[in-house]
Amino acid sequence: MDIPYSFIAIEGNIGAGKTTLATRMSQQFNARLILEQFEDNSFLPKFYEDPSRYAFPLELSFLADRFQQLKSQLAVQDMFHPVTIADYYILKSLIFAKKTLNSEEFTLYTRLFSIIENVLPKPDLLVYLYLDISRLQSNIRRRGRVYEQKIEDDYLQRIQEGYLDYIRQQQDLRVLLIDTNKLDFVARPRDYDRLTEIIMQDYSLGIHRITP
Repeated sequence: MDIPYSFIAIEGNIGAGKTTLATRMSQQFNARLILEQFEDNSFLPKFYEDPSRYAFPLELSFLADRFQQLKSQLAVQDMFHPVTIADYYILKSLIFAKKTLNSEEFTLYTRLFSIIENVLPKPDLLVYLYLDISRLQSNIRRRGRVYEQKIEDDYLQRIQEGYLDYIRQQQDLRVLLIDTNKLDFVARPRDYDRLTEIIMQDYSLGIHRITP
């Protein structure tokens, strides 16, 4: 299968399956894989225990880590892996920060984000995996990360809305919004094949909503 893009970013809410899909696709298509190193962030468990206290240092540290990783890896061409697939893009920093920071903190954060965003190349295709909150919670429980077990539905809903609001405003990106509620691309090979078939189409700029 020919790949019409050189940089694909897989996005979605917590528990949507971003890392699983990106990893599997990178193996299938011999692509360079970029995975977010979020488990190394010491502020994350503290944030889930005390969000108001740790939100700002958490979001700043995530922004710095994501920028450093994307800038260093995307700046170098890999002749053996001409396609790059990432399980996140820098935009997620703004999405989460908007939902976790107070207004003064977010104003400062936005100034920093705008500087960083302009330095990084945009993905040729941004894929958003949409799942209902109940399915997200089921996936979160199944993977068993202790610090995620207290995540509330309201928090997931606010993050989901933040992503969708951002996507609606994009005019210079190819955005593929896929409803994956009826798919199980981990357990059912046929669903995975269908999902990759959808992603690998040559899309025009704009938002493309698909329900398999």
